[in-house]
Amino acid sequence: MTTMRRFTCDDLFNFNSINLDFFTETYNLPFYLQYLAKWPEYSVVAEGPGAQCMGYILGKAEGVGPGWHGHVTAVTVAPEFRRQRLAARLMDVLEDITVRHHDAYFVDLFVRSSNKLAIQMYTKLGYTLYRRVLGYYSGEEDAYDMRKAMPRDVHKNSVVPLDRPIHPHELEHD
Repeated sequence: MTTMRRFTCDDLFNFNSINLDFFTETYNLPFYLQYLAKWPEYSVVAEGPGAQCMGYILGKAEGVGPGWHGHVTAVTVAPEFRRQRLAARLMDVLEDITVRHHDAYFVDLFVRSSNKLAIQMYTKLGYTLYRRVLGYYSGEEDAYDMRKAMPRDVHKNSVVPLDRPIHPHELEHD
Protein backbone atom coordinates (compact mmCIF):
# COMPACT_ATOMS: atom_id res chain seq x y z
CA MET A 1 0.00 0.00 0.00
CA THR A 2 1.37 3.39 -1.01
CA THR A 3 0.28 6.66 0.54
CA MET A 4 0.77 10.04 -1.10
CA ARG A 5 1.34 12.76 1.49
CA ARG A 6 2.99 16.14 1.92
CA PHE A 7 6.79 16.16 1.98
CA THR A 8 7.97 17.40 5.40
CA CYS A 9 11.30 18.59 6.78
CA ASP A 10 11.70 15.22 8.52
CA ASP A 11 11.70 13.52 5.10
CA LEU A 12 15.00 15.22 4.32
CA PHE A 13 16.61 12.69 6.69
CA ASN A 14 15.01 9.68 4.99
CA PHE A 15 15.35 10.14 1.26
CA ASN A 16 19.08 9.71 0.61
CA SER A 17 18.68 6.24 -0.91
CA ILE A 18 16.31 7.68 -3.49
CA ASN A 19 18.77 10.37 -4.58
CA LEU A 20 21.71 8.05 -5.27
CA ASP A 21 21.27 7.40 -8.97
CA PHE A 22 22.93 9.26 -11.83
CA PHE A 23 19.76 10.83 -13.20
CA THR A 24 18.49 12.33 -9.93
CA GLU A 25 19.58 15.89 -9.25
CA THR A 26 20.47 16.42 -5.61
CA TYR A 27 20.19 19.89 -4.13
CA ASN A 28 21.41 21.58 -0.96
CA LEU A 29 19.29 21.76 2.18
CA PRO A 30 18.20 25.42 1.77
CA PHE A 31 16.90 24.56 -1.72
CA TYR A 32 14.58 21.84 -0.37
CA LEU A 33 13.48 24.06 2.53
CA GLN A 34 12.62 26.86 0.12
CA TYR A 35 10.33 24.53 -1.84
CA LEU A 36 8.70 23.21 1.34
CA ALA A 37 8.03 26.78 2.50
CA LYS A 38 6.96 28.40 -0.80
CA TRP A 39 5.19 25.54 -2.58
CA PRO A 40 4.16 22.98 0.05
CA GLU A 41 1.28 21.76 -2.13
CA TYR A 42 3.82 20.70 -4.78
CA SER A 43 6.03 18.75 -2.33
CA VAL A 44 4.74 15.18 -2.16
CA VAL A 45 6.17 11.87 -0.89
CA ALA A 46 5.12 8.35 -1.87
CA GLU A 47 5.33 6.43 1.39
CA GLY A 48 5.21 2.67 1.89
CA PRO A 49 4.71 0.38 4.86
CA GLY A 50 6.78 1.31 7.89
CA ALA A 51 6.91 4.94 6.71
CA GLN A 52 9.45 3.97 4.03
CA CYS A 53 10.10 6.78 1.54
CA MET A 54 9.52 5.25 -1.92
CA GLY A 55 9.73 8.40 -4.02
CA TYR A 56 8.95 12.09 -4.13
CA ILE A 57 8.12 15.02 -6.35
CA LEU A 58 8.97 18.69 -5.92
CA GLY A 59 7.47 21.41 -8.04
CA LYS A 60 6.39 25.02 -8.15
CA ALA A 61 4.08 27.44 -9.91
CA GLU A 62 5.74 30.22 -11.92
CA GLY A 63 5.39 32.53 -14.88
CA VAL A 64 2.92 35.24 -15.89
CA GLY A 65 0.01 35.41 -18.32
CA PRO A 66 -0.01 32.50 -20.77
CA GLY A 67 3.38 31.50 -19.35
CA TRP A 68 1.77 30.71 -15.95
CA HIS A 69 2.58 27.05 -15.34
CA GLY A 70 3.44 24.26 -12.98
CA HIS A 71 7.05 23.13 -13.05
CA VAL A 72 8.40 19.71 -12.07
CA THR A 73 11.68 20.40 -10.30
CA ALA A 74 12.37 16.80 -9.28
CA VAL A 75 10.57 13.49 -9.46
CA THR A 76 12.32 10.31 -8.44
CA VAL A 77 11.54 6.82 -7.18
CA ALA A 78 13.85 4.48 -5.25
CA PRO A 79 15.23 1.72 -7.52
CA GLU A 80 13.43 -1.06 -5.64
CA PHE A 81 10.04 0.63 -6.25
CA ARG A 82 10.40 1.46 -9.94
CA ARG A 83 8.16 -0.06 -12.60
CA GLN A 84 5.12 0.30 -10.33
CA ARG A 85 3.82 3.56 -11.86
CA LEU A 86 4.81 5.57 -8.77
CA ALA A 87 6.42 8.32 -10.85
CA ALA A 88 3.27 8.48 -12.99
CA ARG A 89 1.12 8.77 -9.87
CA LEU A 90 3.33 11.54 -8.50
CA MET A 91 3.09 13.36 -11.84
CA ASP A 92 -0.72 13.01 -11.72
CA VAL A 93 -0.72 14.64 -8.28
CA LEU A 94 1.38 17.56 -9.53
CA GLU A 95 -0.81 18.03 -12.61
CA ASP A 96 -3.96 17.96 -10.48
CA ILE A 97 -2.51 20.65 -8.17
CA THR A 98 -1.52 22.71 -11.21
CA VAL A 99 -5.08 22.64 -12.53
CA ARG A 100 -7.15 22.81 -9.35
CA HIS A 101 -5.06 25.16 -7.21
CA HIS A 102 -3.24 27.31 -9.76
CA ASP A 103 -5.34 27.16 -12.96
CA ALA A 104 -2.13 27.13 -14.99
CA TYR A 105 -1.71 26.73 -18.74
CA PHE A 106 0.81 23.88 -18.76
CA VAL A 107 3.27 21.78 -16.80
CA ASP A 108 6.90 21.66 -17.83
CA LEU A 109 10.00 19.76 -16.78
CA PHE A 110 13.63 19.38 -17.78
CA VAL A 111 15.10 15.93 -18.39
CA ARG A 112 18.58 14.85 -19.41
CA SER A 113 18.66 14.10 -23.13
CA SER A 114 20.37 10.78 -22.30
CA ASN A 115 17.61 9.63 -19.90
CA LYS A 116 15.69 7.61 -22.48
CA LEU A 117 13.49 5.75 -19.96
CA ALA A 118 12.29 8.98 -18.37
CA ILE A 119 11.66 10.56 -21.79
CA GLN A 120 9.59 7.50 -22.76
CA MET A 121 7.60 7.74 -19.54
CA TYR A 122 6.92 11.46 -19.94
CA THR A 123 5.86 10.89 -23.55
CA LYS A 124 3.40 8.20 -22.42
CA LEU A 125 2.04 10.70 -19.87
CA GLY A 126 1.33 13.18 -22.69
CA TYR A 127 4.41 15.39 -22.55
CA THR A 128 6.00 16.62 -25.76
CA LEU A 129 9.42 18.03 -26.55
CA TYR A 130 9.11 21.80 -26.48
CA ARG A 131 12.79 22.69 -26.87
CA ARG A 132 16.35 21.50 -26.35
CA VAL A 133 18.50 23.45 -23.89
CA LEU A 134 22.17 23.12 -24.87
CA GLY A 135 24.59 22.36 -22.02
CA TYR A 136 21.90 22.72 -19.34
CA TYR A 137 23.40 20.13 -16.99
CA SER A 138 26.73 21.57 -15.79
CA GLY A 139 27.48 22.69 -19.31
CA GLU A 140 28.06 19.07 -20.30
CA GLU A 141 24.70 17.58 -21.21
CA ASP A 142 21.66 18.95 -22.97
CA ALA A 143 18.20 18.99 -21.44
CA TYR A 144 14.86 18.47 -23.09
CA ASP A 145 12.22 20.93 -21.92
CA MET A 146 9.05 18.83 -22.12
CA ARG A 147 5.56 20.23 -21.72
CA LYS A 148 1.99 19.12 -21.32
CA ALA A 149 -0.91 21.52 -21.87
CA MET A 150 -3.48 21.79 -19.09
CA PRO A 151 -7.21 22.41 -19.73
CA ARG A 152 -6.82 26.20 -19.47
CA ASP A 153 -4.69 26.15 -22.64
CA VAL A 154 -7.60 25.28 -24.91
CA HIS A 155 -5.61 25.75 -28.13
CA LYS A 156 -2.43 24.13 -26.75
CA ASN A 157 -0.31 27.17 -27.66
CA SER A 158 2.06 26.45 -24.76
CA VAL A 159 3.30 23.21 -26.29
CA VAL A 160 4.06 24.34 -29.85
CA PRO A 161 7.74 23.33 -30.21
CA LEU A 162 10.44 25.92 -30.77
CA ASP A 163 12.25 25.61 -34.07
CA ARG A 164 15.76 25.87 -32.62
CA PRO A 165 17.67 24.84 -29.51
CA ILE A 166 18.45 27.47 -26.89
CA HIS A 167 21.21 28.07 -24.33
CA PRO A 168 20.60 28.22 -20.55
CA HIS A 169 21.00 32.02 -20.46
CA GLU A 170 17.99 32.29 -22.81
CA LEU A 171 15.63 30.59 -20.35
CA GLU A 172 12.92 32.70 -18.76
CA HIS A 173 13.53 33.21 -15.05
CA ASP A 174 10.40 33.93 -13.06
